[in-house]
Amino acid sequence: MTFLDLILRRQRVVVKETERAIVLRKGEVRAILEPGEHVLAGRKDDTEILRHDIEAGPFNSPLEKALFDKLPAVAERHLQRFRTEPGMIAIVERDGLVHLVLGPDRKLTVWKAAGPWTSTSIAPPADLAVEPGLIPRLVQARKAELVILHAVQDGQIGLLYVDGAFIRTLAPGVHGFWNIGKPVQVKALDVRLRSLDVNGQEMLTRDRVTIRVNIAAEFRVVDPVKAVTTVKDCEDAFYRSLQYAFRKALGALTLDQLLERKTVVDAGAAEKVRSDMADIGIEVGEIALKDVILPGEMREILNQVVAAEKQAEANVIRRREETNATRSLLNTAKVMAENPVMLRLKELEALEAIAGKVERLTVHNGVGGLMNDLVKLRDLSPADNK
Repeated sequence: MTFLDLILRRQRVVVKETERAIVLRKGEVRAILEPGEHVLAGRKDDTEILRHDIEAGPFNSPLEKALFDKLPAVAERHLQRFRTEPGMIAIVERDGLVHLVLGPDRKLTVWKAAGPWTSTSIAPPADLAVEPGLIPRLVQARKAELVILHAVQDGQIGLLYVDGAFIRTLAPGVHGFWNIGKPVQVKALDVRLRSLDVNGQEMLTRDRVTIRVNIAAEFRVVDPVKAVTTVKDCEDAFYRSLQYAFRKALGALTLDQLLERKTVVDAGAAEKVRSDMADIGIEVGEIALKDVILPGEMREILNQVVAAEKQAEANVIRRREETNATRSLLNTAKVMAENPVMLRLKELEALEAIAGKVERLTVHNGVGGLMNDLVKLRDLSPADNK
């Protein structure tokens, strides 16, 4: 400030390139100063200079309305306004980069000199889905406050609910939804082939024997929408169906029938389960009644019965073998009685077998000369062969 400025009651204001200054005189907005040196008339105590850093972008000031009301041309030259309608979203970009996401019924005022600025209006669809190509841009710019991200893993199907109502299914991947006041929920449902075990289920047979059974089954969800809309928990419904079907099938049989017809029981109960589960969107694979566990005392009795049965079978086999041996001897005797030569050959075979085990053998009533001579059987020594 010079001596002349003091005499003329004026002041000098320097505005930087990165700044804009709002001039207030006696509390009223008078001007917006651009970069450079400015000479302002009037006393210093009557004038107030409000500096704004335009690099920040948004213009947040209680003087905004006064500027557009009293100095509309000046305000339009320096400031740019963006506003969204109810139910609309705007992507505000600064020099080609995402600067801000405006939710429904919002406004934003920025310094034009900090731009260039552009805005893209978006009408969210009924499922509130964000365009897939926009998601990485918002995440990279850290402007995803109005976006809810949900990931659906491989082997799963996502069920999308908006405001409590089912909308559609989602394939595996990352999905984004606009968070504009309506609650968004994604329920992931496993559609891979899975196994379910029903272990240690106590059941009562028709003859009032308490048994415990283990059941194994394979299943998968083929209609996710039906599976979640028909029942509260499809896996729990499958579990209960297995329990009920096998309890009913086993309860109609005695213990002996169950042990004899286990495979038939499996098939009948399994068909009932498959039919019931098809109605709620579940495809059932193999079902097996793995184990039938008896009480301790019943197990001991059954073991005794089995042992007795096996002993009886062994006796039958032994008697059958004895009968076969006797029949064979009888047949041999008939052949020898009808054929004397065969009888003599058998005698010689017997003599040969005995002679190999004794040193001296006397034969009486044998064939030919054997009946009259004493036969000494021994191994010849080397001296005897000379």
